[in-house]
Amino acid sequence: MSKAVIHAIFDDEVPLMDIAKTFRSKGVHIKDIFTPFPVHGLDVAIGVPRTRIAICAFIYGLTGALLATLMTWYMMVSDWPTDIGGKPSFEYFMNMPAFIPITFESTVLCAAHGMVITYYLRCWMLPGVKAKNPDPRTTDDKFLMIIETIDSNKADVEQMLKKGGATEIHYK
Repeated sequence: MSKAVIHAIFDDEVPLMDIAKTFRSKGVHIKDIFTPFPVHGLDVAIGVPRTRIAICAFIYGLTGALLATLMTWYMMVSDWPTDIGGKPSFEYFMNMPAFIPITFESTVLCAAHGMVITYYLRCWMLPGVKAKNPDPRTTDDKFLMIIETIDSNKADVEQMLKKGGATEIHYK
């Protein structure tokens, strides 16, 4: 049994969503979908699992908070304690309310930069890397569905695509 890869192009997101739900219910494997804008609910329709990117954001934010806490403790308590406005500077916990804005901003800074770097690495959107987009029209106004099926089901899948509103069907 050899696999057939089918590229189906749609003009609108509504028939794309409908055919994606139909294919998922019938067990046809949708490898990927390229759209010119986000289509809400499409990831659920094709069965994409939830990402763990929120865990990364939490870890990056926690790292920023820990670094800010360590930095303020070292600068304001350990290395160069300074009496500012009569505040005691010999214990960190006595000055902690003054360090909350620094800790918050460092948390946001590390989480934001960590998420951007993670996104670029995960999507492989680095300088000099060739785009994975199989049809450049999907950045303008077309929707592309890539389907992997076995050769014996190719005719059935093609018939379902034509009935579902695909304007073009290509085999790769």
